[in-house]
Amino acid sequence: MPNLVILGAQWGDEGKGKITDYLAKESDMVVRYQGGDNAGHTVVIGDQKYKLHLIPSGILYGNVPCIIGNGVVLNPKSLIEEIKYLEDLGISLDSLMISDRAHIIFPYHIEIDRLEEEARGKKKIGTTVKGIGPCYRDKVERTGIRICDFEYLDSFEEKLRYNIRRKNDFLTKYYEADPLDEDKIVKEYIGYLNKLKKYIVNTQPIIRKAVNEGKKVLFEGAQGTLLDIDFGTYPYVTSSHPISGGIPIGTGLSPYDLEKSLGVVKAYTTRVGKGPFPTELHDETGDYIREKGFEYGTTTGRPRRCGWLDIVMLNYSRDINGLTTMAITKLDTLSGLDKLKICVAYELEGKKIDYFPSSLETLSKCKPVYIEMDGWKFEDIEKANTYEELPENAKKYVEKMEELTGINAGIVSVGPKRSETFIREKLFI
Repeated sequence: MPNLVILGAQWGDEGKGKITDYLAKESDMVVRYQGGDNAGHTVVIGDQKYKLHLIPSGILYGNVPCIIGNGVVLNPKSLIEEIKYLEDLGISLDSLMISDRAHIIFPYHIEIDRLEEEARGKKKIGTTVKGIGPCYRDKVERTGIRICDFEYLDSFEEKLRYNIRRKNDFLTKYYEADPLDEDKIVKEYIGYLNKLKKYIVNTQPIIRKAVNEGKKVLFEGAQGTLLDIDFGTYPYVTSSHPISGGIPIGTGLSPYDLEKSLGVVKAYTTRVGKGPFPTELHDETGDYIREKGFEYGTTTGRPRRCGWLDIVMLNYSRDINGLTTMAITKLDTLSGLDKLKICVAYELEGKKIDYFPSSLETLSKCKPVYIEMDGWKFEDIEKANTYEELPENAKKYVEKMEELTGINAGIVSVGPKRSETFIREKLFI
């Protein structure tokens, strides 16, 4: 079973798209298993930058089957726009497949998302207002509409009209908002789904067949471990399971089908939105990391909060996901800093702890316990064509990460391009 899970080991934005793109050339299939178009993966090939939101990063190879799994919530309008964007750049979408079990995001999900976030005032969660949470809510409430429902058009339209009326009742009476245009939505979304019809299949047996045949299957997650609905910094989390446990649910495979788990880790820590962040930097160093690493959201453009690497968090992620190796990204961003810090424990009310608290109130009281390391010059890392050619202090930093986590760094990345990725371990058997 040469299967590989790629997931974010921090708060997301770790560079999963680039790593997936790099490894997709060795894979026989790439599967996206959760989230929606709230995700943003940026891949740089030569001088061209590709920004992906729903479509698996492996699509850039053209002939690799790319599957949007049942665990994804899908906005048909956004997907059509993304398909056109890629086609205009000369990318073939012939290998794309969409699970007929995926739930559909409609305009009422987006409107409810927007109004609820506005109503939170100062307690905003930081949602991307893409309708992701409300769509997952309908899924759990058992009133959601799946792509397979479109196969029976009369029934689909009946379900959609019922939902629009029900949501309009909520929007007008609770929020005193304008009702949505029922006929317009029905017409538009029938049109969108007709355009996507050629990509829609029952993906579960396709993925199962690939696994049974010993194909190299790559599982691509969105967001990161600390945004998981159960194990993240709740409530400042996403509405799905970016962790490895989300893969069986989001694809229809058995947990026993999973083999290797690659955690993508920035050489420092970032997050978007609110919530405690023990190693956050509110100084010139934090600003330096943000600008040097261009830490702005792919989907939203929001500036990311930046801080030192947090090993307590990383080891928590290691245990939840069963990480077998890690890919360290953006090592080059730390170039030019004289001294670097790594958080190895927290101080909580005078006591040192090495675990990640469940309560945000407790986490907000945690102070980072640091070790300090020497930095390296930007020019030195820029000259490297292999891992061995990296500056000695950069290699010491990587080796310290390995020592503190007990995980080998199978990949080290020093830039956005494919050529700036150093493979230290063969990840596919």
